[in-house]
Amino acid sequence: MYKYVLVLHILSATVWTGGHLVLALALLPKILRERSVADLLAFESAYEKWGMSALVIQVLSGLWLAHTLMPDISTWFAADNFITRLILLKLTLLALTLAVAMDARLRVIPKLSADTLPTMALRIRLITLLSVAFVIVGATFRTGPWM
Repeated sequence: MYKYVLVLHILSATVWTGGHLVLALALLPKILRERSVADLLAFESAYEKWGMSALVIQVLSGLWLAHTLMPDISTWFAADNFITRLILLKLTLLALTLAVAMDARLRVIPKLSADTLPTMALRIRLITLLSVAFVIVGATFRTGPWM
């Protein structure tokens, strides 16, 4: 079962991170240059159902994988060994992702205009960096420390 959940987790990470990389690196520069709120909203409406579904699957499968590695949830916050530090780092990245996403959804998107596009672009770049960090930390479970 572990292998299947891990593959589902990785596939979901591919959708989540890949979508944000496409947005941040390929689409966002043109959107900002042309000040095109419509293009950003078109991407968001097409991607959101896939991206958010992928994030939910990542969270649920990630919690299951963490529980499989460390069944005592209280140890996840101890940070007293390599695995628990990685789990805690993943949970921290999740909290930061949720905070940035909620800020964008509640504060920026309702007032989105050509003038506020740079503010939204910052949120997009932050989410993209956080998603790449998720991938790096996830790979570290298998590769071990980077030093």
